[in-house]
Amino acid sequence: MRIAGNIAPLCRRQLAVTRTKLAFQQRALATTTSTLPTATPERTKETKPAQKKKHLIFGNRGPSLQDFLSESNLKGNDPKLTNAVAEDVPYLSIKGRKLGAGAKYFVEVYGCQMNVNDTEILMSIMNGAGYTKADDQADADIVFLVTCAIRENAETRIWNRLAELKRKKLGPQKDRAPLVGVLGCMAERLKDKLLDSDKMVDLVCGPDAYRSIPHLLSISETTRQGVANVMLSADETYADIVPMRIAPDSFSAHLSIMRGCNNMCSFCVVPFTRGNERSRAVDSILQEVKQLSDQGIKEVTLLGQNVNSYRDTSEDGVQLAAGVGAELSNPGFNTIYKRKDGGMRFTELLDKVSLVDPEMRIRFTSPHPKDFPTALLHLMAARPNICSQIHMPAQSGSTAVLSKMRRGYSREAYFELVDNIRSIVPGVALSSDFITGFCGETEEDHKDTMDLMRRVEYEMAYMFMYSRREGTHAGRRLQDDVPEDIKLRRLQDIIQIFHKGAENRFHARVGNPAGECVLVEGRSKRDKNRWVGRADGGFKIVFDDDLVLPTIESSLTNSSAASGAAGKVSIKLGDYVQVLTSSATSTSFQGKAIARTTLTEFTRYQSQLQGGRLWAGLSSSSMPLVSNIGLGAVQAQTQA
Repeated sequence: MRIAGNIAPLCRRQLAVTRTKLAFQQRALATTTSTLPTATPERTKETKPAQKKKHLIFGNRGPSLQDFLSESNLKGNDPKLTNAVAEDVPYLSIKGRKLGAGAKYFVEVYGCQMNVNDTEILMSIMNGAGYTKADDQADADIVFLVTCAIRENAETRIWNRLAELKRKKLGPQKDRAPLVGVLGCMAERLKDKLLDSDKMVDLVCGPDAYRSIPHLLSISETTRQGVANVMLSADETYADIVPMRIAPDSFSAHLSIMRGCNNMCSFCVVPFTRGNERSRAVDSILQEVKQLSDQGIKEVTLLGQNVNSYRDTSEDGVQLAAGVGAELSNPGFNTIYKRKDGGMRFTELLDKVSLVDPEMRIRFTSPHPKDFPTALLHLMAARPNICSQIHMPAQSGSTAVLSKMRRGYSREAYFELVDNIRSIVPGVALSSDFITGFCGETEEDHKDTMDLMRRVEYEMAYMFMYSRREGTHAGRRLQDDVPEDIKLRRLQDIIQIFHKGAENRFHARVGNPAGECVLVEGRSKRDKNRWVGRADGGFKIVFDDDLVLPTIESSLTNSSAASGAAGKVSIKLGDYVQVLTSSATSTSFQGKAIARTTLTEFTRYQSQLQGGRLWAGLSSSSMPLVSNIGLGAVQAQTQA
């Protein structure tokens, strides 16, 4: 196993025992079938009560006393096993064997977009092992729940769902009940509790161990034991696995570029459930983006727990890196860990990704406010296909609370970053995350948060009450001392402020002369005769299914074409459409479609309406990044 150079102390302590643990795991897995009982004796009155069912768990905690005793017994009972080495380690690789033999699986996804991407990786692994995906849970031999552990409500949903599946296991059709697997962050965090839950769960697997699932299923089916693999990896990125897309007809796709997080925010379980940061090699990312472009995908979202801290330290990443974008957002930001030098940073990766297909939109989530160097903002302003949408999780507007959260910045530093972003990226849409009622939060702290939200006015926000997570710094060291009713009242306060701010921002955009460039995603849920799509800023726009002009240029060169039906075309899924907005709420717009367009044409049209200011922004003379990452190339492509 390759060890990345930026392993944090938590992982380093675990690595010291991992090799020893693997030896026991390999031997156990290689000899499982040979040690199984051939039959189950019938119980008699003299039979002793059954002992508590044991589970087979692979993790980073190192070998226990039971492991050493088992090892001793193996050596003593069978000398042939003393120096036995498994020729094939099922836990690590399936080597192309078709373990599934046509068995069907069904996946239920909960939580973040990263879980959606993980599900697509899981599906690829399962299909490669001979399993097939069921369209309905009732037809499945295995049901997977891909879970989230970020908040208590997310875990409560999973426990409720497991209770439903348990009733099927104990019901009249229990012989047809599927195996149940719990995957993802909750699996890693609550592995023992999940397996000990009476007849609820057969398999538990953490986010870094999905390759082992076919073999874990084989072990569970053979031994009737609960089995878990929750090992955190220092280098797993699944870069060699081509995801099987959940929605193959969609024109949008997600692409994971890094995994894990080093920030160790005091409220967050992610470093404990997904491990330390490690980034995919740039060549594997560009190859996947090219494949998506060839498939006709119009929008790709780059994913990572801390996506803009991407740092490729592979040989190509180091050789191709020009040193652009390595600094933090501004001097008011810092990290709890020692930052590493070298490698290709997110700014340079985003530059290369955006050049693969100028007509493919690029988004990214979820970033951290500390990793927005000025070079990244200039790149976003210069490339028409990099969406002018930035997620900036503030979490709180109080410097005192931010310090307790270990966020690494003050409210003043955050304000400075917001001002810098809006001055460089025209029309940018900002979104954020907020937590109310964090440990020790006072009314003055809450007022600071409300003040920040009023001043920034976000287009989108995700807002929650604080939920204590075991194992985190806050869970271990801080008191969850804000009463639930006060948390709820403060949450209602910020929700109200958010909606007012978003309504102000959206109303200011209504009637923009250039309109909005909208990617058509599907039919409106409320009215199937209308289309719905996403604008560059990520907000939703609903519009009528009218015939439209084939291009924006056709409306400029032939004014009569705009009034009649002659020469107009129908709108299709995946089209870019120019839409003139007519009204807005705090969550969406209404508008009228005018013409089909391209990203290049729409950007040129915007520039013409604004006296060439946007187009001039693409000039190499005004862009400090040109000499390093080739912004001149996009100017030539868009002007062609």
